[in-house]
Amino acid sequence: MNRRDFVRATAASLAAGCARPRPTDAAGRPTPSPAQLAWQRDELAMFLHFGVNTFTDREWGDGTEDPAIFAPSRLDARAWARAARDAGFRAMILTAKHHDGFCLWPSATTQHTVARSPWRGGAGDVVREFTDACRAEGLRAGLYLSPWDRNNPAYGDSPRYNDLYCDQLTELLTRYGPVSEVWFDGANGEGPNGKKQVYDWPRFWGLVKRLQPQAVIFSDAGPDVRWCGNERGTAGDPNWSTVDPAVVPYPGADGPGIIAALQHGDPAGPVWRPAEVDVSIRPGWFNHPAEDARVRDVENLLGLYATSVGRNGKLLLNVPPTRDGVLHPTDVARLTEFRVRRDALFAEDLAAGARSTWRATGPRSAEVQLDLRRAATVSIARLGESIEQGQRVARYTLSGADEGGAWRELSRGTTIGYAKLDRFAPARVQRVRLTVDDAVAAPVPVAVRLFA
Repeated sequence: MNRRDFVRATAASLAAGCARPRPTDAAGRPTPSPAQLAWQRDELAMFLHFGVNTFTDREWGDGTEDPAIFAPSRLDARAWARAARDAGFRAMILTAKHHDGFCLWPSATTQHTVARSPWRGGAGDVVREFTDACRAEGLRAGLYLSPWDRNNPAYGDSPRYNDLYCDQLTELLTRYGPVSEVWFDGANGEGPNGKKQVYDWPRFWGLVKRLQPQAVIFSDAGPDVRWCGNERGTAGDPNWSTVDPAVVPYPGADGPGIIAALQHGDPAGPVWRPAEVDVSIRPGWFNHPAEDARVRDVENLLGLYATSVGRNGKLLLNVPPTRDGVLHPTDVARLTEFRVRRDALFAEDLAAGARSTWRATGPRSAEVQLDLRRAATVSIARLGESIEQGQRVARYTLSGADEGGAWRELSRGTTIGYAKLDRFAPARVQRVRLTVDDAVAAPVPVAVRLFA
């Protein structure tokens, strides 16, 4: 079988493995499912990388760690959740197992778990405390289960390990209540002379859909949510929520055009698969004391918000617990500052109450005009399509006019989708006009919000 046939067969197999009706508009263009829509509206989720690497001061463990090193003295998952909630985050994702194979729950599939550690006298369950904390604070709970396992002897015996991996998924998805997101990557890092493990992705995804039908599944290949193509906190521009699944047929696939496809999506893509933008608040993904002075500042976090949520994505910000099992005070302070600054920036929508008119100017063009009723100085615009009806805008121009009536361009861009944030030089305006210069289908009204 040549590569093209292999890609097509794999994509078809994956689609069959998690088959379900996909919503479309009247013209057959993809639209988000209720779960995808709720996922995007959350805007902010917190990632928590925590495990034996926290205690060995490493990023990737090798699976030889003694479970006895996992001994957080003050683990407080409720405090994690409160910090996330207070900062405006609506979901959290925990690394239930990283590449080292250490399970943060007492799994029956391996001895490499918290049950072999001194924490809570060997009766602890981090996943339980995490999911309980999320529910108590009104957050959605998500779980990451690394497919790569450097500890388990079954790894490399593909059928045997795939059975074991499904057993681990089943434990996680049946013991802890609703899970809103199941997070996968294609990690398979043994190298050319290492173990050869072939993951059964159709089986894994089908299992998730059977056990947690309301969960969205993340990986670079989806099937519900895709990776943005980097770990820098930057979605593409343009960024379409529609993709061609044949370009990235399975997690970890390598080939020409894959990163560009992850970054930008495809305006003609037949499936809805929006971009999740993952990045860490520190240089590393796990907590390292040497990085305590290298936590991102609030201006950097605001920039990440603009290049993720503000580019039709969702921000997944990693905030790793310390060896004590708490979030570092510096990290929590940054989260607090981040919330305060967002609240201040978006406190008053100067377009609220404006008189608005929308009209089509062609089959794939339109404009909306707003009369603010009084002049105001603006420097930020938040634009949004009604993505329940899909994503359509491909190119736009935003203009403003002051009391004198002279129009000038404020910003221009490509895609809008759920949200597009434009910053520009402060301008005094009384009227604002958004022109949809091009679209992939007849445009529908675009929301325009303006801030000082």
